[in-house]
Amino acid sequence: MNLPQTRLANAETATATHTTSASSLYSPDLRFHRDWPGIGTLSLRPLDLDRDIDTVFDWVNRDSARFWGMNGDSRDQVTAFYRDMAQSDSAQAFLGLHDGQPAFLVECYDPRHDPVGEHYPVQPGDRGMHFLVAPRNPATSPIHGFSQAVIDTVVAFLFSDPATQRIVVEPDVTNAKIHPLNRRAGFVYEGEIQLAEKTARLGFCTRERFESLHASQRPNTAMDEAVDHLRPDRWQRANRDLLGKAISEFAHERLLAPLAESLPEADGWADYRLTTDSDSIVYRFRARRMALDHWWIDKGTLAKTREGDPQALDVAQFLLECRARLNIDPDNLPTYLEEIASTLAGMAYKLGRDVPPAGELALADFQIVETTMSEGHPCFVANSGRIGFDVEDYHRYAPEAGAAIRPVWLAAVRHCTTYSAIDGLDFESLIEDELDTSVRERFVARLRALGLDPDDYVFMPVHPWQWRHKLAITFAGEVAEQRLVLLGEADDDYRAQQSIRTWFNVSRPRRRYVKFALSILNMGFMRGLSPHYMRGTPAINAWVENLVASDPELQARGFSVLREVATLGYHHAGFEAATDKQSPYQKMLACLWRESPYTRIAPHRRLTTMAALLHRDANGDALLPALIDASGIGARNWIERYLAAYMTPLLHCFFAHDLVFMPHGENLILQLENHVPVGAILKDIGEETGIFDNGQSLPEAARRIAVEVPEELKILSIFTDLFDCFFRFLAEILVASNQLEENEFWQLVAACVIDYQQRHPAFADKFERFDLFAPEFTLSCLNRLQLRNNRQMIDLADPSKNLQFAGTLTNPIAAYHPVSERRNGAGDERDAPTVSA
Repeated sequence: MNLPQTRLANAETATATHTTSASSLYSPDLRFHRDWPGIGTLSLRPLDLDRDIDTVFDWVNRDSARFWGMNGDSRDQVTAFYRDMAQSDSAQAFLGLHDGQPAFLVECYDPRHDPVGEHYPVQPGDRGMHFLVAPRNPATSPIHGFSQAVIDTVVAFLFSDPATQRIVVEPDVTNAKIHPLNRRAGFVYEGEIQLAEKTARLGFCTRERFESLHASQRPNTAMDEAVDHLRPDRWQRANRDLLGKAISEFAHERLLAPLAESLPEADGWADYRLTTDSDSIVYRFRARRMALDHWWIDKGTLAKTREGDPQALDVAQFLLECRARLNIDPDNLPTYLEEIASTLAGMAYKLGRDVPPAGELALADFQIVETTMSEGHPCFVANSGRIGFDVEDYHRYAPEAGAAIRPVWLAAVRHCTTYSAIDGLDFESLIEDELDTSVRERFVARLRALGLDPDDYVFMPVHPWQWRHKLAITFAGEVAEQRLVLLGEADDDYRAQQSIRTWFNVSRPRRRYVKFALSILNMGFMRGLSPHYMRGTPAINAWVENLVASDPELQARGFSVLREVATLGYHHAGFEAATDKQSPYQKMLACLWRESPYTRIAPHRRLTTMAALLHRDANGDALLPALIDASGIGARNWIERYLAAYMTPLLHCFFAHDLVFMPHGENLILQLENHVPVGAILKDIGEETGIFDNGQSLPEAARRIAVEVPEELKILSIFTDLFDCFFRFLAEILVASNQLEENEFWQLVAACVIDYQQRHPAFADKFERFDLFAPEFTLSCLNRLQLRNNRQMIDLADPSKNLQFAGTLTNPIAAYHPVSERRNGAGDERDAPTVSA
């Protein structure tokens, strides 16, 4: 019989297929189990309606099971559905057990009798499957890797029937949780299909792929799994790739000076060699020098010799061999090497993921893109230090792990906290927005059970790592004396973003981001949050948002900001008496809430992090060309639209308002319509916004963003942050993918500037003072900052004080000045290479 397919969407669901008759797979006395180190035993038995229906009815009616498609069904409807299934000869339901207790629900079916079978040619041996993981008990700790173990068990169960040759999956395209689970289980997506109640991904796992994946696995232990990504082949690839980046960026910052061994070919490529502090150690490679003295290195040509003998590529050894030339402070060197090791480990992990290829990722959901990125900050060599995370923390909390995670909630006594927010958002309203009524009631009951008055406390989310490694130990007295009370987890799942201490609510995407204090060393800073510093954050955000919302130019360009609407900080009396406000000890317990971009987007648009424009997949294919191809408008039109959405608003903020941001890829979210940028959303306003102090009427709480910067350095907010730190990498991708020639790209950048200046003649004096067509500009060096002090790169109160400079760069748009096709003095810093003997 044909079963009514009322819930073809997956809560945490895969979809598998099979075509032989029920026989062994649907035998009512079948038992199947798998033992998982660190998790326990997972087993399956046929669903027994008489004893299981209450449990199943409760599961499928939870909001967390919305993809299952039975929300709102009555108990009788659910019972009837599974009774029909039990009487069918083409499908059967199973109850999954974890150490003998109900933990998940599984449906297996024949796709010949299912709507999915109408969308692909069903083959003999196909089987279909859905699975639903039960809601977690909030009183128990989450089990890392549990959902993956469930899907792996179900797939193994299906393939335990010799007749099963292939499993097909059709999860909802919006079900961000299931896609990485499916891929890790061995499924390969082959497109999208339209079912009655959803748009679905269609994917398959063959028996051959399943057996190949499991044959290559070492004996499983929890320890083995945690370091499974650290394999020789991946480590070698990671070292090669990071070495290429290191040479490129250190040469760009004039710390190293490779010498050409051949004259450039017609396309600019030449052979280079690089000596180290020891003349006996030499590196060779092919490279093309582009505008802004950007070194595009063919990583496949990298080779090292010692006294002529080939050597393995090793980034740590390279740094030691060049330490004098790089001028690394001896006190900083060990920490920098630790950050490099962590960066390499992260690259090895990314190389081992089964993530979508560039073409598929160009069409993917916002959060799939966010967790798939291969590159963080493109300029920094050590860009994933994360010193403080252990290997299990990495799998739990690194953005590339894509794990569903939940904050730990504390009750913090009111008189030790400072709450600040935008007008009209009191703390009680904020918590009502962010926590369900049942959760708030649970937290209140916890306090009352301890004999505490809930009115004396505020609810505060913290990063689980921060609770385990810092607060439960360093703040032990606060816990013991009940100024801090552990409440447990709420019900929403989050996902770490590229900025690592900011989490996105994947259960309720319209709820706010949460950003935590996280006392790990990463990218030149201890990633704490200061209660004192953040006190003015909502006022700053409100002022910036009001400026942006009331400016016709910015609105016409679709530019907006995500406000950090509230902050909450805890003051530890002892540490505040012992240290100044800049001490890491005063930055251990604070958080903020930021608006979700889903509150700003029209239904026909989608979101992507701007970092995606520099992403390359495991095969080295870039996402940007795939996005351009999907748009159908060509590279020139696409880049013009992108510059209008991204660069023009930043130009306007600078010239019209003396306002600057840190507009790197992780801080911008692009709004796409038909795969074309139609707007940019800026985030991280409180920490990475500055206004040149010209007496603007800033509210007193927002005065800290007013900065004094030498006149000649102000324009670097465009030249450095846009041209040097993003566009030069974008240009390489466009050239490598044959989308645009380099000069074509920079001509489009110049055209964007000219268009803005022609439409705003009122700023002519500023255009002259801050000349974007100047022949050259100062080279500001980020890696020099990190090599000099990798614990505190800059002073946030005076960001220009510690900047490191190394001469000038030729301005790639100087040649396109509207007054003269080429002004005198606009040369090219790419001098003819010195050919070594």
